[in-house]
Formats: sequence, structure tokens, C-alpha cells
Amino acid sequence: MKIVMYGIPNCETVKKARLWLDAQGIQYQFHDFKKAGVSQAILGNWLQDVALDTLLNRRGTTWRTLSDEVKATAADKESMLKLMVDSPSVIKRPVLVVNDRVQAVGFSADVYDAFFNLS
Repeated sequence: MKIVMYGIPNCETVKKARLWLDAQGIQYQFHDFKKAGVSQAILGNWLQDVALDTLLNRRGTTWRTLSDEVKATAADKESMLKLMVDSPSVIKRPVLVVNDRVQAVGFSADVYDAFFNLS
């Protein structure tokens, strides 16, 4: 099983998810948005599993600090994807991808327990 967690290392939710995986002894690769970015191809692949609105974090600090003009341009799919590539901090995190399929966006111990059959 290939497990990749996408996120930003200093994000509190990402920290919780990583600690959970570590505590369960689950091996995973961490993809740092800040250092490695995210491509439109990866995002397009994710959209086979989750809705675009699920990926775009409109409640986060990064979104709130964007100008109204930039927010207005993120009205369609292509614009939103471009914004996510240019500013990956607007992606809700972490994104847990297992065998190239998105299994969770955000972190919930209950969701992770159920996915990994630990409950």
C-alpha cells in the first residue's frame, strides 16, 4: 500500500494526522506543499475522488488574506486549480492519498480508524 500525506508541516491538523499515523505504525511519505508544490495533474487526479469545494479551504488564513479580486477570479474550476497550484496553502489539509486515490481531506481519527480498519 502506497500512502502519501500532502500538507504543510507546521499546520496543526497535519501534525495531528502525522502523529496518528506514527502512533499506529503506519508507514507513509510526506509531500510538503511548501517545498514540493502540487501540480495541476495531481489536483485533477484528486478531483476523481473529491469535489473541488472539498479541496479549497475557504476558512483558512491564506484564503482570508487573499484580495477580493483574487477570490472572485476563483469562480470556476480552472481558476480554482490555478490558485491551488500557485498558492497550495489554500488546499484543505492534510490530503491522505492511498494507492493514488484520495481517502481523506482534513483529519478525523474516526475516519482514519475506519479506513485503516483499526476500530
